[in-house]
Amino acid sequence: MGGEQNGCAVVTGGAGGVGQAVARRLVAAGYDVALAGRHRETLEGAAREIEKGGRRVVPVAFDVADRAAVERGVREARAALGPVRVVVNAAGIAESSAVLPPDDALFDRTLATNVRGPWVVTTACLPDMVAARRGVVVNVASTAGLRGFKYVAAYVASKHALVGLTRALAEDLRGKGVAVHAVCPGFLDTPMTERTVAKIMAATGRTREQAIADVLATDRQPRLLTPDEVAAAVMALVADASGTGSPFRTGSIVEL
Repeated sequence: MGGEQNGCAVVTGGAGGVGQAVARRLVAAGYDVALAGRHRETLEGAAREIEKGGRRVVPVAFDVADRAAVERGVREARAALGPVRVVVNAAGIAESSAVLPPDDALFDRTLATNVRGPWVVTTACLPDMVAARRGVVVNVASTAGLRGFKYVAAYVASKHALVGLTRALAEDLRGKGVAVHAVCPGFLDTPMTERTVAKIMAATGRTREQAIADVLATDRQPRLLTPDEVAAAVMALVADASGTGSPFRTGSIVEL
């Protein structure tokens, strides 16, 4: 598909990690990309690195939980790149906290980013895809959306909700040409995991290697996954929007 123009893809969390890895693969596959995140300057730097082969990468700054800001950003992306054909909701936050004392502020901001965000971004982009009867939405969830883990109740709740939202949207859009999927990776080799590891080291005095082993053991995971491994799984699902066909039925939940 390289060199062909497949349409506009909106990728949240595009300044780094999984979002940036997905954006690179989308560009290589012939998509123009609206790279979304909170900080325009960081997005601009990432866009310059990713843009190649005649494909355009446009930074679009917004808070995913802010409906008005998202809709302005989607209009900006559409004006620059054309109708949206792909949405990848990769923005997310993960903070650890004991259940008691309860941290309501942490809970609220986690659900705002990890659940409301994909809802707002997806519904802002859906009119283009429904009108064309062609498109795909991929939500980056987590194995925390499939089972429970200690010290991250808010994150687990948010990712379970995101998996449920994926399934519900898939049913709402069935027969309209728009597929909705989720990928559920385990722990990733990203700054988010590094912060978790640092917190374990500070609390327990364990080495970095020991702290990583502790993290991996919670999900019986042999090693940290790379963002590009997640991006490859996302791209297998994005095939629905390219017209090349996909082996996945809408509503697929892919665990990595």
